[in-house]
Amino acid sequence: MLDDIDIKILNVVQKNAGLPLSEISKRVGVSPTPCWNRIKKMEEVGVISARTIVLNRKAINLSIVVFLSIRVSHHSKDWIDRFQNIINKYDEIIETHRLTGSDTDYMLKIVAPSIEEYDNFQQKLIGELEFTKMSSSISLQEMKNSHILPLDQFKIS
Repeated sequence: MLDDIDIKILNVVQKNAGLPLSEISKRVGVSPTPCWNRIKKMEEVGVISARTIVLNRKAINLSIVVFLSIRVSHHSKDWIDRFQNIINKYDEIIETHRLTGSDTDYMLKIVAPSIEEYDNFQQKLIGELEFTKMSSSISLQEMKNSHILPLDQFKIS
């Protein structure tokens, strides 16, 4: 169970995981050693799954974002295993979701440097995937993209 100090640590580190431990501990009001122990414990139990750097995709020539909708006719374990292997193989696929309540079974978020590169990539997927329908939606403007999760469900005093 997380307490108020853990939640304060999470609020700080998810905004900037590169802060020095001394700064994190100062911001949450505990000394560095207990702060480090709390961070390590949250990593061990899976509350913190990674410490990473977020890149600006436009600055590294990945200006195109496409949402690829896929509809399939069957969801056998073999198909799902093959699908999982395919999506894990390609770094261009940065998110994948299995959906309900729509005409789409799976939604892939794909980045590419150009429409032409995306088209080449989609042709690869068409050759590898079994599907009944595939549809691409190109993002015209990214209006919000956040990796910071809300922690309001934990009442911080």
